[in-house]
Amino acid sequence: MNIHSPTYKSKEEIARLFDLPLMDLLMQAQNVHRQHFNANEVQISTLLSIKTGNCPEDCGYCSQSGHHRDKTGLEAEKRLEIQKVINAAKRAKASGSSRFCMGAAWKHPSAKDMPYLVELISEVKNLGLETCMTLGMLKPDQAQTLADAGLDYYNHNLDTSRNYYSQVTSTRSYDDRLETLDHVRNAGINVCSGSIVGMGESREDRIDWVHELTQMPIPPQSIPVNLLVPIEGTPLGDKVLAEGQLSVIEWIRTIAVTRICCPTSYVRLSAGRESLTDGEQALAFMAGANSFFYGDKLLTTGNQSQANDDRLMAELGLHPEKAAPRLKVINAMTGKSELDDLPQGCPLSA
Repeated sequence: MNIHSPTYKSKEEIARLFDLPLMDLLMQAQNVHRQHFNANEVQISTLLSIKTGNCPEDCGYCSQSGHHRDKTGLEAEKRLEIQKVINAAKRAKASGSSRFCMGAAWKHPSAKDMPYLVELISEVKNLGLETCMTLGMLKPDQAQTLADAGLDYYNHNLDTSRNYYSQVTSTRSYDDRLETLDHVRNAGINVCSGSIVGMGESREDRIDWVHELTQMPIPPQSIPVNLLVPIEGTPLGDKVLAEGQLSVIEWIRTIAVTRICCPTSYVRLSAGRESLTDGEQALAFMAGANSFFYGDKLLTTGNQSQANDDRLMAELGLHPEKAAPRLKVINAMTGKSELDDLPQGCPLSA
């Protein structure tokens, strides 16, 4: 088997992928997927909000924005106690998740938050879980602190194209997002960065977003492809509820094109999955998605039940990937970590 997938770097090449007949696109995506991953293995994560609501950002899709709280009615909460987070992580591990993701509704963490975050990383990794955090923008020293603590992944979504980004938020720029991703990458943390499709953007915007991924020094190791869950009271949610949602097939096309253009990345079937039928989820996995979230809730929006996920995985013949947490990712460009230097048979290298 040829293990070298063709690379798609230009917008014109990516556009041609989007234009393929669906079955041709899915076949190509699945072939690329099988060249780089175990065909029927999926990575499972659990997401927990460790600080909910009253975010100073004005993202038009998000109920956690303090700018929309009068309309959404979402109550702000203080950051969770460490033991509550640990207990949630234990439940996630018992359920079969390999990665525990922690999200905070901040524009960026403050200096006083850093010891709290470092302790969370340490405690969750001690359970044998991979760790991921999404905390907003980071300074270089904050990224390095998280890396030194052993954080496996940092999530910071681009959300959409550069051109459409001004329709999403006005409190930060596209370059702000890319700068944080550079800090994360330079610190040696694996990058998790994806999109939210169906916010009223065009296909050209989706093409531009995929193209942005291919222009990075290395594509994100994890790429969530969310479908907007329109929340009443948010500007983009109200817009989509009034004008109609993006078709599931177009979402699946986006997943497939992402898989082809970023062949070694995990592609996550993320928000919006709770509305899919079994057949639509099967198509998404055929399109190269090989990661998803367990749990009835994703921050503040719904998700498929774990019982339903377990049933569907059994029917499709999918099995979960085992956790592989690392003490510290020394170089995200090569994937080298401190564990690589441990002797074979050491418990931490398993």
